[in-house]
Amino acid sequence: MLNRLNVSDHERKNLYLLLAIGWLYTLGIFLSNIFVNIFLWKQSEDIQVVAYYNLFIALAQIFIYVVFGKWAKKIDRILILRGGIVLISIFFISVLSFGENAANYNYLLGGLLGAGYAFFWLAYNILTFEVTEPYTRDYFNSTLGMLQSSSGMIGPITAGFIITVLKGYTGYLTIFFISFILFILAVVCSFFIERRSVEGQYSIRVAVNERNQNHHWRLLLNAHFFQGTREGVFLFLVGLLVYMGTTSEMTVGVYNFIYAGTSLLAYQVVARVVTPKNRIKLITVGVITLYLSIFWLLIADVPYEFFIYGAVVGIAVPFFFAPYMSISYDVIGKSSQARVYRIEYIVLREIALNMGRAVSLTLFLIGLLFIEQNTWIHYAIIIFGVGYLVSNICVAKIVRHPKSE
Repeated sequence: MLNRLNVSDHERKNLYLLLAIGWLYTLGIFLSNIFVNIFLWKQSEDIQVVAYYNLFIALAQIFIYVVFGKWAKKIDRILILRGGIVLISIFFISVLSFGENAANYNYLLGGLLGAGYAFFWLAYNILTFEVTEPYTRDYFNSTLGMLQSSSGMIGPITAGFIITVLKGYTGYLTIFFISFILFILAVVCSFFIERRSVEGQYSIRVAVNERNQNHHWRLLLNAHFFQGTREGVFLFLVGLLVYMGTTSEMTVGVYNFIYAGTSLLAYQVVARVVTPKNRIKLITVGVITLYLSIFWLLIADVPYEFFIYGAVVGIAVPFFFAPYMSISYDVIGKSSQARVYRIEYIVLREIALNMGRAVSLTLFLIGLLFIEQNTWIHYAIIIFGVGYLVSNICVAKIVRHPKSE
């Protein structure tokens, strides 16, 4: 694929290194983090504890982007990326240290993991923008998606097996240690990627003011906000519903294996067929399928029904994400003074995304105060599931009106 795109050896090296870092990171995350929500649920049997944990993940990311976003222009992005991996490693060590009392520290754990996520993705997204070009972004995003899917296949089912075989905290200790090794390997890869300097002073106001001048940028921020409203609830609730319905970590692992396996195949298809001209069609197919599939999730109560849902979602997600992220980077690339203020644009985009997550989680927690839990969970899935549909409408307007107003 890269040979067909006439990519230089220099570009190829940076692309492969960035993909390797992304793969090692996601493999470590998929191996361990998917079971943290279950770990907290088993201790507390209170969905509010898990929801607050995820809310603080989102709030910590917003805080880091707002307060420390300027570091990306003053400190080497590779160092920031390594710092994020270190914080995530400390998070897993903390979960083990708290042991049976981890649920009592859900705010702290959420904040620590959110900070790690923020530093890692702040650096990784900026490096993605710098390393890729418009003609390599579809390849990069599709390939990264395939690698993440492979991580999703290997990680959860391996972790589920280990936890099932090694009783008590031994299984969790084992998978957290393996994740730590993978994070170390990601750091090692980072030593070989080219360092890049950024000119000018940090000014988030440039990206904020661009909303008034650039209609496409305003639409993109709205798209990422509504993307976040879906993810805030769905990222923790679906896996928890699978566990609550089956009480088996191994079933959760198999569910994620099926999801990731079908996603891997779908990303391969998308990588071959996606072009700038058909991006919005693929996105539309993906988001409609994702929304309709939630009605199957609402009636699922045995393993094979959850597996069917996982397969459908695994196929649909790549049709949304691969072209969607390419559009996102293209809009940033065409915005005013993007070369100088690319960091500010990416920071504001991530703030919008995590604000969406925080809003949906806050509303979810409020709903639990007034509506019976199982009933509200069903309502929440239907309501917040609309998020991707709204994102689709926003990016469709960008694609159909190429000239920014």
